[in-house]
Amino acid sequence: MDTSVDKITNKKVIVGLSGGVDSAVTALLLQQKGANVQALHMTNWNDEDGYCGAAEDLQEAKKVCKSLSIPLHHVNFAKEYMDLVFKDFLHEYKIGRTPNPDILCNREIKFGVFKDYASRLGGDYIATGHYAKLRKSNNSVELVKAKDSNKDQTYFLHAVDSDAFKNTLFPLGDLTKEEVREIAKMNGLLNFNKKDSTGICFIGERPFQEFLKNYLPEKPGSIYDKTGNLMGQHNGLMYYTIGQRQGLNIGGQKDGNGAPFYVIEKDIEKNNLIVAQGDDSNLYKQGVVINKFSWLGNANNLVQRDKKFLCHGKIRYRQADQACEVHMLNNQKVKIIFKEKQRALATGQATVLYSNDRCLGGGFVDEIVS
Repeated sequence: MDTSVDKITNKKVIVGLSGGVDSAVTALLLQQKGANVQALHMTNWNDEDGYCGAAEDLQEAKKVCKSLSIPLHHVNFAKEYMDLVFKDFLHEYKIGRTPNPDILCNREIKFGVFKDYASRLGGDYIATGHYAKLRKSNNSVELVKAKDSNKDQTYFLHAVDSDAFKNTLFPLGDLTKEEVREIAKMNGLLNFNKKDSTGICFIGERPFQEFLKNYLPEKPGSIYDKTGNLMGQHNGLMYYTIGQRQGLNIGGQKDGNGAPFYVIEKDIEKNNLIVAQGDDSNLYKQGVVINKFSWLGNANNLVQRDKKFLCHGKIRYRQADQACEVHMLNNQKVKIIFKEKQRALATGQATVLYSNDRCLGGGFVDEIVS
């Protein structure tokens, strides 16, 4: 467990309780350490159509709280989520980028309005079921990878202001998912085998295009291959991302080699989608430029000594760390060149940097370097 977890006897800790096994075990472990644990369940989406499962999650949270004999607070942050996360999500897709709303949700909701609400409840700390660790160093808090590399969530936490971590606890940082489920089972938590939530909550199990059409009208255009041959029609560039294979509806081309087609470019100005067949070289790029890189803690001070330094980065969750060279263009603008070309780089994606197990920060891609 995070070292500060051992100093919480009789401290009031507000646990973000989703109803899943991770947050349930988080509450349990803190309770066992002698903390005064209270749960706070958030509703972040007005779930009129039932796809998000918000009502079911609330009932699961109530069952956990009853089992642990802890009080449950419930708050609706749907308006805040709409204003601070979802509007940005739509705007990014509208201009042809590929956003990740979970990153903004962590920064603006879980470690923003949720943390503020927990303070109003009198909490000394907040705690969540994230797989991550915190390490104090020279009056700064460092974000560190979790023990379980397959579940590590520092990628999604890179944009959170490090000050928000100062009164935050991550009790699962030194546990694997299997260990968490076993703890839940051994302590009689009925959700010990509950399936992990995947994907974006507000989309649920429905097709992505079907959901997005409710907010962004179709804008049909043409699909071309890289030599300029007309291949078909698309319903809107926002429905596709670089490297995408599904939904193109151009399979079985005459004289084709049988390999699938992939999106290699989105021509925003002409509203054209460019594709290539097979694992084409155009899918691979050398690096990215980020205009507003968010450094965590004192990481910016550490790298200011050199305008160019080596570290590791990742362009998507669960990707293995990739060796790269970082060029400091100014305090916030960086160019990241990977040792090996990366597949399917897209603007709007997050690139996150690491020095060994420490997360240095990250940012959203503004340019692709060929």
